[in-house]
Amino acid sequence: MGIKKTIQQTNLARRQHLKTSAKFLSFALLFTEVEIAWGAKILGVRVWPSEDYTRITLESDTPLPVSQQILSNPDRLVVDVQGLELNPTLRDLVAKVKPNDPYIAQVRVGQFQPGVVRLVFDLKEPIKPQLFTLDPVGEYNYRMVFDLYPTTPPDPLMELVKSSARKESALAKSNEEVDFIAQFATKKEAPKSPVAQAIPEAKEAPAAAKYKRLITIAIDPGHGGEDPGAIGSLGSREKHVVLSIAKRLKDKIEGEAYMRPFLTRDGDYFVPLHVRVQKARRVEADLFVSIHADAFIQPHAKGASVFALSQMGASSSMARWMANKENASDLIGGINIKTQDRQVANLLLDMSTTAQIKDSLQVGNSILKQISGFAPLHKGKVEQASFAVLKAPDIPSILVETAFISNPQEEVRLNDDGYQDRIAEAILKGIKDYFSKNPPVARRANS
Repeated sequence: MGIKKTIQQTNLARRQHLKTSAKFLSFALLFTEVEIAWGAKILGVRVWPSEDYTRITLESDTPLPVSQQILSNPDRLVVDVQGLELNPTLRDLVAKVKPNDPYIAQVRVGQFQPGVVRLVFDLKEPIKPQLFTLDPVGEYNYRMVFDLYPTTPPDPLMELVKSSARKESALAKSNEEVDFIAQFATKKEAPKSPVAQAIPEAKEAPAAAKYKRLITIAIDPGHGGEDPGAIGSLGSREKHVVLSIAKRLKDKIEGEAYMRPFLTRDGDYFVPLHVRVQKARRVEADLFVSIHADAFIQPHAKGASVFALSQMGASSSMARWMANKENASDLIGGINIKTQDRQVANLLLDMSTTAQIKDSLQVGNSILKQISGFAPLHKGKVEQASFAVLKAPDIPSILVETAFISNPQEEVRLNDDGYQDRIAEAILKGIKDYFSKNPPVARRANS
């Protein structure tokens, strides 16, 4: 009887031990699940406002599942991020939204429930959000991206027409005056009209008189936003340098009576490659000039270059390398693949593209000649490669590498106001030389 009781006590103790072990194991598994679910670490939060859209980026060490809902009265976007606990980095998002953001009034961040952080974006107007995740690339880890687009996007052509209305009117008036004077130029006794009296020395037509409409130049500063471009040894970022040069070129073109500039980006935000092409086509640009200051694997590489599109492959191994590097901009900057315009991305080269390349080579050579007057060239002729940003079939398109930011001496030069201004002036002179020999054809009145 004593032996039997001892066996029962032993079995009971064993069952209790197994129960305790099972509870501990369940708790351990639960703890592990919690750690997995709540283990995501936020590495950074960034906000990139622009007139086109505002982008918010959450960078983390693991992917972040999210859910969203749009609410009205008042307009706001509510985003729940799973697997997070509120921390100072996330709270910092509040301070990153500035008062001049076109679409976000403010953002509120809170711990909605354990393991779920809620972001509430109070909006200035209705928006169409795009939320997507980017896998690690370059120096970035996983990124959750919120792109907030206006429901009624701005029309770049209408804005350009409005901004250049006075110049358009002045050019039309100038052409009317020249036509009036030319009408009586062959007559011995031409009537003295008020116009003729006002312009007694009208034997030579003004330089702008050969142009029947304004010439639209699309200026494309490379990179921007999440995509810094090349970074020099002193920390200079390509995206900032080329935007500065592009704005200088814009100001110079504004000073020309028969030209108007259009920037594909006017601030520090990302524009996908195919959208840059679309923008140029929407404003019916006569020329597309993409401005860069790239890096190369060898720090002693130096000199400015000009590139055009190629039908047959790259003209050199460096041209191919540069094209591949520039075409990777979408991966770094963060493109929403679901909305990418494949028609532009996979453009088939046709007869119109052949003519585009011919014109691109002409304007490229004109610009290269101007740059050679004060700066070293990497190559003395326009190179060619399959740059995605040059694939507008109906617009002459070139890419200007102003210098190598990876070269310490050229990095210093690229940050010099004087050099930036001379590069912009050289590009303008090359453009003017090209159009003086190839004036654009007339177009409908409202363009």
